[in-house]
Amino acid sequence: MTELKTRGEKAFYIFAQIVIILLVLISIAPFLLIFISSFTKESDLVANGYSFFPKELSLDAYYYMASQYKTIIRAYGVSIFVTIVGTFSSVLITSMLAYPLSRKDFKYRTIISFLVLFTMLFSGGIAPAYIMWTRIFHIKNTILALIMPNYLMNAFNVFLMANYYRNNIPVSLIESAQIDGAGELRIFFKIILPLSIPSVATIGIFTGLAYWNDWINGLYYITEPKLFGIQNLLVRIMENIQFLKSGSAASAIGTVAVQLPSTSIRMALAVMGIVPVVIIFPFIQKYFIKGVVVGAVKG
Repeated sequence: MTELKTRGEKAFYIFAQIVIILLVLISIAPFLLIFISSFTKESDLVANGYSFFPKELSLDAYYYMASQYKTIIRAYGVSIFVTIVGTFSSVLITSMLAYPLSRKDFKYRTIISFLVLFTMLFSGGIAPAYIMWTRIFHIKNTILALIMPNYLMNAFNVFLMANYYRNNIPVSLIESAQIDGAGELRIFFKIILPLSIPSVATIGIFTGLAYWNDWINGLYYITEPKLFGIQNLLVRIMENIQFLKSGSAASAIGTVAVQLPSTSIRMALAVMGIVPVVIIFPFIQKYFIKGVVVGAVKG
């Protein structure tokens, strides 16, 4: 019986490993296709479409990107600054708001929880938001326009953090700190926050990805090229290439427009946007998994 059980376990492990390998390959395949396409000659892409095994390779897309290196470096700087500052601010605000909502002795917990939930379910719309940010807060064409709207606080993240506090931080620990004379701010920064690293890392990843991939705020509130983030710059480059290859512009500049590698450039731009995320994610993956599982499932 033991031998049969061992054989069954071995068969299950082999099957599970095959399934996991297949899932990994399926997940990696789109990124690999984008990467290979960015090195594929434009004529090959136009004639044969996207392929894992292109007939002709070319660095034309990256040569074109290299010619725009000053603008790209500045855009990377804007995106990195916005992502770091925005993520830090969002995590701090979210974790501090979630803390009182996790406390049963907080008098206004129900009211504030309802208000936070209401913002998750209903929105005032794009036009009122645009008027508020531009006419009242006057953030148009400022770096704050890339930080404050849409991503500074997320109701889902607030409830995720509050749930983590309730299920993983004993109330007795807070009561002991209060008996020792610690105030709420000291309890939060010295006890609650250090014990909440997995959940903080989780919402940090969510928020950081949102800031890094954001181009909506730039589209609505930014017209100054020097404030373009990497995503807005990539969209602008693609628009310029499409314009140069179309109609009167193409006839005016001749074969130069036709030779522009628009399809492969699109892939190269995607690679540039993905690479920083791929580099950072492995370092915080363990916190991300633990934070999602504990904060969203337990209890």
